[in-house]
Amino acid sequence: MTLVAIAIGAGLYAQSGTRAEAQAAEMSRPAESAAAISSSGIALPDFRDIVRRNREVVVQIAVRGEDRRFHQQFGDDSPFGEFFRRFGVPGNPGAPDGGGQAPERRGSGSGFIIGSEGRILTNAHVVKDADEITVTLSDNREFKAKVLGSDERTDVALIEIEAKDLPVARLGDSDQIEVGEWVLAIGAPFGMSYTATQGIVSATERQLRETYVPFIQTDAAVNPGNSGGPLFNARGEVIGINSQILSGSGGYMGLSFAIPINTATLIATQLADKGFVERGYLGIQFQPVGGREARAFGLDRPRGALVASVEPDGPAEKAGIQRGDIVLSYNGKVLETSGELPPLVGATPVGAKAKIKVLRDGKTKELTVTIGKLDEEAVAGAGGSKRGGEPAEERESRLGLALSDLTDEQREQLKIDGGVLITGVQPGPAARAGLARGDVILEANRKKVDSISALRKAIGDADENDATLLLVKRGAGSLFIVIEPE
Repeated sequence: MTLVAIAIGAGLYAQSGTRAEAQAAEMSRPAESAAAISSSGIALPDFRDIVRRNREVVVQIAVRGEDRRFHQQFGDDSPFGEFFRRFGVPGNPGAPDGGGQAPERRGSGSGFIIGSEGRILTNAHVVKDADEITVTLSDNREFKAKVLGSDERTDVALIEIEAKDLPVARLGDSDQIEVGEWVLAIGAPFGMSYTATQGIVSATERQLRETYVPFIQTDAAVNPGNSGGPLFNARGEVIGINSQILSGSGGYMGLSFAIPINTATLIATQLADKGFVERGYLGIQFQPVGGREARAFGLDRPRGALVASVEPDGPAEKAGIQRGDIVLSYNGKVLETSGELPPLVGATPVGAKAKIKVLRDGKTKELTVTIGKLDEEAVAGAGGSKRGGEPAEERESRLGLALSDLTDEQREQLKIDGGVLITGVQPGPAARAGLARGDVILEANRKKVDSISALRKAIGDADENDATLLLVKRGAGSLFIVIEPE
């Protein structure tokens, strides 16, 4: 491997050695790994050959459809949250409303060819709610496209045009990418077709909330219209689909996110075969493990996923997973963060067995769970419930909380058989820990509480210098909260 080739594969690399060695490296360098040497002696990538060879596999996508926002303001219905702006470029919304007729929505994005007979990968949000999809190839030929399948949870869509003998993108292995290696994005930002921008991999397995995608983070300039376009490595292989940006302005600010191609191809295979995606399901609600939780549960450092609740009769409960367990690994994959768990579970075939290592009461246990099928429509959580008559409020000075016992009616509405309602939170440890009015305390220091007196006893049994571990019901879910003494 020559010096220059190493520089391409692993990022910037300081050149050393004699001029003769540099010339030898230049002569032995393959065309696809060409690099330029800057005045400072640093090897820089030359993407010209990659752009030439891959221009024909990149397509521009234009969509038309009814603007649903005319009927309902845009809400956080994306699995990635409103914090991340989509890339689709809205065009002229069309003529003004006439008698309730919604205006036309126009948008554009990018994609790339993965099948010589016309199959194309892009983002789900690019083609969402589209009544008409037009694909433009590099030779300016236009084709109408149909959606073979779309998966909003991963933002992957598979579309098809009627064509033959098309050039096909060469796919790489996104599991092998490393932070610091060079990448190239090709797409149509703001409708400017076949725009190439370069950068490096800034991070891998980046989690954006609880999604099913371990994103590749890059600093390649990506803007509205790049959505669905390919992200290449320095060998000209597609390693990702550009999907998200983090921006306060709506444009590029140095934080771009791509769906790993290994994830995308798994999704595309299911979309091609079935038209939908079947995901594995564990049947737990979990939360991140921070420093407070690690100390409270006897973990050496923050890592893993803390099980906050277990679905009755679900796969996890049948396998013996309990509330308060910390999931440390899944099928041998060590979990550094809780966000790594959903993609692993989701990618597991329904009915397959998975090995899960948990920490329970300071000891590790390995459990075998038979993965169930995720019911996409049942995932949405229920909202809060109405409260009946309000019992007398009491204050817990040690925690800084105003509390109230629940009535039988309230417990029936909440579907719980115990708990204490928080009616107020004073500035102090509880507020800093994140407790809020309306939370219901179910456990204190791993002891079930069904009244204020039971809560006080559970707290009083512990040393006043120890942290207090609470299990709290909030909305349709539950979570552990650690209150550290002042």
